[in-house]
Order: sequence, then C-alpha cells, then structure tokens
Amino acid sequence: MKKQNVRTLSLIVCTFTYLLVGAAVFDALESESEKKTRQELLKEEKEIKDKYNITTEDYEKLEKNIRKSIPHKAGIQWKFAGAFYFATTVITTIGYGHSTPKTVGGKIFCMLYALAGIPMTLVMFQSIGERLNTFVTFMLKHVKKCFKMKHRDVSQTNLIMVGLNMCGIVLTAGSAAFCYYENWNYLDSFYYCFITLTTIGFGDFVALQKEKALETKPNYVAFSLIFILFGLAVLSANMNLLVLRFLTMNTEDERREEIEAAVAARGAVRLEGDVIMANGNVVSGTTPVQENPEYSDMTSVCSCSCYNLRSKAQKKSPPLFR
Repeated sequence: MKKQNVRTLSLIVCTFTYLLVGAAVFDALESESEKKTRQELLKEEKEIKDKYNITTEDYEKLEKNIRKSIPHKAGIQWKFAGAFYFATTVITTIGYGHSTPKTVGGKIFCMLYALAGIPMTLVMFQSIGERLNTFVTFMLKHVKKCFKMKHRDVSQTNLIMVGLNMCGIVLTAGSAAFCYYENWNYLDSFYYCFITLTTIGFGDFVALQKEKALETKPNYVAFSLIFILFGLAVLSANMNLLVLRFLTMNTEDERREEIEAAVAARGAVRLEGDVIMANGNVVSGTTPVQENPEYSDMTSVCSCSCYNLRSKAQKKSPPLFR
C-alpha cells in the first residue's frame, strides 16, 4: 500500500478516535452540570409561576420575548458599526449567532454574501500568512547572522515555533484587553479569544454586547475588529506551514515512488518469446528480466558473476529461444 494511502487512513482513524475521546471527556465533565442546571431552572420556573400566578402559555410567551430581546439590549445591531461587525463574523466563518438577519432580503443577501466572501477571505488570509512567513524568515536569517551562527538556514520548524509564540502573544494580550473592557475573568477572556480565532464561534461570549458599545465606544469596536483580523492572519500563517508540511510529505513520497519506478523500468529488459535460463528455468518473454546496472551494456541471460566470462558467453553462446 502506498505511503500516502497509509497516512490518509491513519489520519481518518486518528480523527474518529479523537472524536470518541472528546465525546467521552465532555460527557464526563458536562453532563452532571447540565442536569443540575436544568433542575435549578425548572425549580425557578415553578416558583415564578406560583408567585405571580402565571400560566404555562404566558410563561412561554414571556420566555420567548426575553430571548428575542437579548440582542437588542446591547444596542442597535444593524447600524454601520454593528453591520460591519456582523459582516466580519460572516466572511471569517466565526458566526457567533448573537444577531442574525430577520428579513427575507437580509437572509438571501447573507447567503450570497457568504458564498463570495468566504473563499475570498480564505485566499486573503492564506496570502497574508505566506507574506508573514516570508518576513519572519527574513528576520530570522538576519538574527542568526547577527549572532554569527553557523547554520543560518531557516527551517519550517523554526517558523512554526515563531508562529506559535506569536499566537500565544496575541491570545494572552487579547485576553487581557477583553478582560478589561468586558469585565470577564481572565479564563473566560482567553476562552473567548481562542474560540474566536479558531473560528468556532459558539456565541456564549461575544464582545461589544454591553453598554451599547457598538454606538458609544468606537475605539473598542476598532480594537475588536483589528484583533480578529490580525489574530486570524497570524493563525493562518501557522496553518499555512502545517498544511505545507503535510503536502511536502506527500510530494516527497510521490517523487520517491516515481524515481523508484523509473529505476526499475530502466533495469528491465523485455524479450520476445520464451527464454531458457542457464539454470534450466523457462522465462516467458512477457516477464521483464532484471539486468545488472553495472554491466548494462553487456547484458546476458547467463548467471555468471565475472565480467569477462559474461562477455565471452555473450559472444560465443547467445541466448536460446524456442
């Protein structure tokens, strides 16, 4: 089996195994908490119904109204600043879900906008990642030159390490900033930054949704947009290196197999008819007979290991065909 096929099969098995392990861990960590939270909410619902004498239908209407009003409590979402923020989450595939189009025209335009914008954005970030890696390579070469290091070549491992450090700096600095602006604890801020830059976008934590920040805090809006775009560019640089490394491995395997096939083809002689070998075996003419590359100019069906004997055998005793 080819190495590429083995690698692909291994990746599929590893991915599904990873999914099974993840499901088991999340089940162990979250299932009990979910049950407890559900019981508390049902208890609180019953208390509210009993206290204010609310029917189940009225309570469901009130609950539905509260859910719909959540985005509007953060201020106007569809003025230019909020619309720009929403468009950013669409084409970067973050998709928090904090606000969504409600009109028919808005839904149709959102689909068409994403259809064109997502590929364009992916190509843009891919290009930025390449340029960023080129710049890092240039800087690393000069740093190694300044320190008079013997090996000045920059490997993919060097670039990946620098990229990981840059990702760490972006995440930690962004977490500190959102911790300050949103009054989240640091873990929640780090969680928000990670979920955002990996474009998972659960929507449980969304910036710019307090104190009408979209309308009253333009500096914070600008910072949030720059953080998302710059962070995704840095992450794309790392992904570019990892994907390039994987493709390079496949290309190297394919090239090696092509070279081996070419060498094998050059080392085979196809003869017409059946050939009687020196040991009495009969070889079909359709079967390639391997020749010794060292003496390819004096090929013989004789199994002699001596150059002179083979050359004499070729002159005096040609192969027998039947």
